[in-house]
Amino acid sequence: MREKLVCSSCGKELTNENLIEFDGLTFCADCLENQTTTCDCCGERIWRDENSGDANTILCERCYEYNYTHCERCGRVIHNDNTYYLNDDDDYPYCLDCCETIRNLSIKSYNYKPEPIFYGSGNLFMGVELEIDKGGEYDKHASNILDVANRSREHIYCKHDGSINDGFEIVSHPMGLDYHINNMNWLDVFEKAVQMNYRSHNTSTCGLHIHCSRSAFGKEHEQVEQTIGRIVFFVEKHWNELVKFSRRTPENLNRWAAKYATISSTTEETYKKAKDKRMGRYVAVNLENYDTIEFRLFRGTLNHKTFIATLQLVDEICYQAIHLSDKEMEDMSWSDFVSRILPKKAELIDYLKYKRLYINEAVEREEDM
Repeated sequence: MREKLVCSSCGKELTNENLIEFDGLTFCADCLENQTTTCDCCGERIWRDENSGDANTILCERCYEYNYTHCERCGRVIHNDNTYYLNDDDDYPYCLDCCETIRNLSIKSYNYKPEPIFYGSGNLFMGVELEIDKGGEYDKHASNILDVANRSREHIYCKHDGSINDGFEIVSHPMGLDYHINNMNWLDVFEKAVQMNYRSHNTSTCGLHIHCSRSAFGKEHEQVEQTIGRIVFFVEKHWNELVKFSRRTPENLNRWAAKYATISSTTEETYKKAKDKRMGRYVAVNLENYDTIEFRLFRGTLNHKTFIATLQLVDEICYQAIHLSDKEMEDMSWSDFVSRILPKKAELIDYLKYKRLYINEAVEREEDM
C-alpha cells in the first residue's frame, strides 16, 4: 500500500499534483506561504525566521552580506548603493534621511567623529571633551553654545553621552595651548552654559578629558613610545598629587579613570606592565587611541581658570616627558616638577597654590561649577 502524502506542517493529505517540496519537507500551498518567503534580491526561497533583512526588504543571508547593511540610527535595511557616511573615516552607515538629520542636529550621536581641524601652532595639540549636566539634553541649548564657540570658526561640536544624566558633551577640535588660552573663547562658552543652568564640577557624572597628539612625542615610533612611557610613569608615581589636583573622588576615579598600579623603578618596566594589563579606556591615561593619548583624570569644570590650569598641567607633563630622559623622570620629585613650571603658566601655578601643591600657602579663588 502506497504511503500517504501529507503536509509536514498541518498534516493535510496531499497528492503529487498539489504537494510542494522545500528544504527536504513537503507542504501544502497555504503552509508554504505562511512559513517561507522569497528573497527580494535573488528570488531564493527561505524560511521566514531566517530573513536577514526586515519587514520591508526580505533578504537571504548571502544577499544581505554582499549587498545590504542596516542604518546605524533607525535600523532600516539599506542597499550599499544607498548608504551614507558622515565623513570619509566614518565606519557607521546611515540611510539618507538619518544622515541628513544627524548633520542638522546640534547634539550629534555618540559615535560622531568629524575630520579634525587643527588650530594654532607648535607640536602638541590638545582636544577637549567636557561633559556638562543638569541643564537638559536639548538641541536648542547645544545650538546656543555652538553659536558662541563657533562665531568665527568651527571650534567645537556637541555629542550625546550615555554617562550623563541630563546634559551632553562639548568636544573641541585639536588646538595648541596658546590657541586654547588666547584665541578660543572658552570663557564665553562657560558663561553661556552656566546661564542655562548647566554644571560640570557640581555633578556626580562629569569629567574633563584631554586628548594629546602622539605626533608631538617624537618622529620615530620608538621615541613616541618612550615619551608616553615617561608620561605613564609620572602619573603612576605622582598619583596622590594628581588626584588632589583632579578634584575627583577615589570612587569616581576607579570607575572612569583608574590607576594602572604598575609603578616600578623604571619608566620602561612601568609602561610595559601598564600595556600588558589591557584595562581598556577607563584609565587615567588612555592608550587605546591611534593618534592620541587621553588624560581622563580630571573632574569637569565650568570655571575658566581651573580649565586653563588643567590644560597647562597636561601640557607641562607632556613637555617634561618629551625633554627629560627616563632617568631624570624617574628621579624627579613633585617639587622638582613644579619648580620647572615657567611663570607664564600663571593659572596653573595659582591653582597649585590653591590646592597646596606648589607651596604651602592658601590662595582664594572662585568656586568651580
